[in-house]
Amino acid sequence: MADGGHGRRHKEAEEEEEAAGAGCAPGGSARYFCTAGRGMEVFLLREVRARLDATEVDCASGKVFFTTSAELTRLKKLKSAERLFLLLNRSPPLSISRNKGKVINDINRLVSEDPSCWLDTVAVWQRLHGQEMKPDDMCQKSPASRKRKMEDEGDIKPKNQKGEPIQSVPAESQIEKTQTYDTSEALKENVLSEDTPFLEKTHELIQENSTEESSCFTFRVSCRSSGALAKIFTAQDLGRIIGIALMKSFGWKADLRNPDIEIFVHLNDLYTVIGIPVFRLPLASRVYIKTAGLRSTVAWAMASLAEIKTGAFVLDPTCGLGTLLLEAATEWPNVHYLGVDISDSQLQGAYSNIKAASLMNKIQLLKASATALPLTSESIDIALADIPFGKKFKITKDTELIPDILQELERVLCAGGTAVLLLSQELYKRLSNNVASNPDSSVRITVEPANDCTKSAIMSVKSNPEEESYSPCTAPSSAQEGEQEQIVRKRTTLGSLMLVESVKVSLGKTDAFICKYKKLTASLTKR
Repeated sequence: MADGGHGRRHKEAEEEEEAAGAGCAPGGSARYFCTAGRGMEVFLLREVRARLDATEVDCASGKVFFTTSAELTRLKKLKSAERLFLLLNRSPPLSISRNKGKVINDINRLVSEDPSCWLDTVAVWQRLHGQEMKPDDMCQKSPASRKRKMEDEGDIKPKNQKGEPIQSVPAESQIEKTQTYDTSEALKENVLSEDTPFLEKTHELIQENSTEESSCFTFRVSCRSSGALAKIFTAQDLGRIIGIALMKSFGWKADLRNPDIEIFVHLNDLYTVIGIPVFRLPLASRVYIKTAGLRSTVAWAMASLAEIKTGAFVLDPTCGLGTLLLEAATEWPNVHYLGVDISDSQLQGAYSNIKAASLMNKIQLLKASATALPLTSESIDIALADIPFGKKFKITKDTELIPDILQELERVLCAGGTAVLLLSQELYKRLSNNVASNPDSSVRITVEPANDCTKSAIMSVKSNPEEESYSPCTAPSSAQEGEQEQIVRKRTTLGSLMLVESVKVSLGKTDAFICKYKKLTASLTKR
């Protein structure tokens, strides 16, 4: 079954690659946004600037917005994003009122207020994918003519709306808690005298479109909601309202199974965002990973933080299924990679992944214990490791070996080398507490300062072990942009390994910390 799913992903990816050859939209740059896991925004901000030459880059919780003229082939190379969208609407959160009809009107205005923006953005999506469609094909009937037709059919009785909904809620919407409200209550109250007949006849309208407008532009709506709005309407209700507005404004037809385009809507207490997915598959679904282990976006972020150079020797002492090595070798191929694990089943899984990704000549595997690596001292330039969290991310007896793993990493890492580790919150807290308990002197190192968006994601360790909060690095002034600054940090008890940067990220069920360490050299001044 796994092979079949992997083959389907390859086929869909090949189809998108063919479309990507069409190049960028001739109209120039476009406005996009990417979704990202919690804490991953800092990596995505860096990546869109470096990979896409993006401008007007800014971020909100779980999303990064930017403008670029990059073609599909470059857009598809984004590694730290979950999904990529063309931006249709970004606005403040909807105002919540006891008058549910007013809220429905506000939702409708998300579509009706600027119809030209919707049509222009759809046209950009079509040009990106090498499709051409006349404006008449995207807007078959005017809202007025459709309304008159509905009024003429006053003898149609409302039916129980158990047919196909307009909207399909993806699995990712389950991340947010949603409280439901039955929109039929609002309809019974006749809160919208004009829109109520239209809402009640949604099912008839869909059936009518299916038979009369087979050539009409088709769509489906995927909606996520949380916060105050989710206490009034379910995500399905919101998707239905927006879907009806699209049919009224443009004459589009709802199609859940094979739509021409998907509309993504995210409504919460922080913002209102609407977009069009650029690709069918999420960017986080890697076609070169047969069996997933660590989340691919997190693995890539760890590798990017290591600043891998050509010819370097990179080690993963707890490689598991090899996700870290696959992400690194795909992005930075001219490097020597070695994966070590004590488990035969994990090594077999890693071998299958590496073979499927055609990276057998890039990555070597070795069965050994991470506490006794068969490597000479100071022979590794970079170490990448997803430190074992124990069963269900809780501390177990296995974690007693972690100090030995860390000491062994320090031994094999060359002077000035880098170690990027993924640590559980518990282990991170333990290591952070050791900073203050160890009276060793602090050291002075050079690091890049954080900018306005990244400062909220990059954490530095508090000197007081009792405090569980973390203070952001200070952002430089505009005059200091691009410069480097000297920051004094405490030494850890990991011997000569010193914490340079840590970023808290979400792994779904739990959070963890990506920690970057540098092995001290004589050039670092002790104080």
